[in-house]
Amino acid sequence: MFEKINLLIPFGNFIRNKSLQNFLFLALIQSSTVLISIISMPLLIQSIGAEQFGWVNLSLSVIILFNILVGFGFNLSAPREVALNQSNKVELSQLVSNVFSAKLILALISTALILVGAYGLNLFQEYQTILVLSVFMLFSEATFPLWFFQGLEKMKLVSVATIFSKLLFLMGLVLFVQQPSQSIWVNFLLGISGLGVNLSLLLYIHVVLDVRFFSPQFSSIWKSLRDNVLLFFSNLASHISINGGLIILSFYASGATLGMYSLAERVVMILRLFPALIIQAIFPNSSKLYQADQPAFFTFLKKVYLGTLAIGALISSGTYLAAPWIIEVLSRGELNDAVGYLQLLAAIPFLACLNVGNVTILLVTNLRDLLFRASWMFCAYMICTSTLLTHFYGGAGLCISILSTELMVFFICMYLLYRHKKELLYGFYS
Repeated sequence: MFEKINLLIPFGNFIRNKSLQNFLFLALIQSSTVLISIISMPLLIQSIGAEQFGWVNLSLSVIILFNILVGFGFNLSAPREVALNQSNKVELSQLVSNVFSAKLILALISTALILVGAYGLNLFQEYQTILVLSVFMLFSEATFPLWFFQGLEKMKLVSVATIFSKLLFLMGLVLFVQQPSQSIWVNFLLGISGLGVNLSLLLYIHVVLDVRFFSPQFSSIWKSLRDNVLLFFSNLASHISINGGLIILSFYASGATLGMYSLAERVVMILRLFPALIIQAIFPNSSKLYQADQPAFFTFLKKVYLGTLAIGALISSGTYLAAPWIIEVLSRGELNDAVGYLQLLAAIPFLACLNVGNVTILLVTNLRDLLFRASWMFCAYMICTSTLLTHFYGGAGLCISILSTELMVFFICMYLLYRHKKELLYGFYS
């Protein structure tokens, strides 16, 4: 019966392309994040207030910074290794064991650093408890097997599991976060719900997919860490450039201002996931095309790039026009400062789309040294400009700095490709 239905509905053939499947399921994961953020923001602002919302988001920014350490580039390098070893269960099992072991060790180190900073050095005083209870997010990141399913190009299960974890988080907010003093549980609930679902996915990988968990090979782990060090520092620099603004603003602004900026930034950074999602979705197929047929690779990448720019322009223009309505819906009130910040930041999704082609080329050609160089060049630019502009103009100055950083990222990557790999630059842009 189902076969007859499939014959009658040709749409079933539409999603057989692996890159399209990756995109759709990654989009489903990110869409669930967007939807839960949209639902949770007004709940949080009403229950804990704008000031505590600012501290929660600042803690989240710090944790995500440490999550870069936990990931250590494995989210970019491991899918390729899984794809190459998926037919060899022994090699795949050892690879999986090593990656999860490495990420758990890094999560423990990150937790220790946070605890020493909070209780040993008495840092993070205004949001110390919120931050400490947020460390479960580090272990959620360490056990999240997205890279494994991405390498297998089987994203359906991990997409559904991610949605389920977000729903658990939302239910926890409704049940346990109802007043400002309970803001300490927000990030804790996000971490513990993700960790529980991830452990279930690991059980599925072991029982159903017959992937065994061996004792970690520390020599292999150390080699992987050395191989990924440039990816780690590249990711760290990129994260600081994109999300470090809130930490810088915390040195100059009150909790209320942090809350206003956090609201606008949360909306824009959700939308900014679109170009990153495109890169993740096309990365496996782009790598294969580059190795097998470079003209086909450039043709494929050009088509994706033009479509990405068009959609990015629509996202940015729509965000600018709808900014007053978006803020009113999320906060259930008129927050003029947040509207102003959102309108300033609205161009970011489009500006981020400009660099999709350059970053994809750097990744598929394994030009990690150039990616590393580019990342730290625009990270240094962002830190200098944002510190200066935030000091004089507050949140508006920070918005201008972040916008200019997105443009600087594009020009730096273009310059480095021109200097070192002209043929790739000409092949793509010609």
